[in-house]
Amino acid sequence: MLWNELDVSGGTALIVLAALYFVIKWAVRNGIREAHGRMNGEKSLLQQLWGSILSEDKAAE
Repeated sequence: MLWNELDVSGGTALIVLAALYFVIKWAVRNGIREAHGRMNGEKSLLQQLWGSILSEDKAAE
């Protein structure tokens, strides 16, 4: 089997696959939320943070 050729035990393979599952699940969920927000014209959290940072910089000048 491929895992034996890579010298990976079953427990390690299970942990790697579980971590990969949750990372992909998190990425898909965030992508769907961002797409939904764009369709509704909402700003993402990142856009809101950058907007507040830039407005603070302009106010300080």
